Amino acid sequence: MRAFKNILFVIFTALVVMQFFPPELNKADTTPPTDIILATSPPKIIEATLTNACYDCHSNSTRYPWYTGIEPVSYWFDSHIKEGKRHLDFSKWEHYSAKEKIHKLEEITEAVNQGWMPLKSYRWLHKDANLTQEEIKAITDWAALLQLNYQTVDLPQ
Repeated sequence: MRAFKNILFVIFTALVVMQFFPPELNKADTTPPTDIILATSPPKIIEATLTNACYDCHSNSTRYPWYTGIEPVSYWFDSHIKEGKRHLDFSKWEHYSAKEKIHKLEEITEAVNQGWMPLKSYRWLHKDANLTQEEIKAITDWAALLQLNYQTVDLPQ
């Protein structure tokens, strides 16, 4: 019983100490000119969909719900953001080559069509991230149009 109490004390102490060392917030003061919305000027439905369903994990513009101020939840949230940005960072869209952009757009289309993006755990907490069929079609049509634009950029002269 004494060992159990010691373990609980260590866990409790660790949780209290964690409150003083939260991860750095993923929140930029301004939108960089390399951001996909500024770079491509998408239709309003695309802009709204990206902002509501994608930007929290795939840009420098994360909206933080109240519960992310509690450790260790903020560390879990931070790991999702870092992982999301590692795969696709909309804030750095213009840093990708045309070939990379085409590949990322193919992945976006596949992810929304198959329903594995946005993540189910994210949709559960963010109801506005549940994509409608209209939003999915708009995203995939827009992605296909952008792919064509980027393919013409890479054509040999």
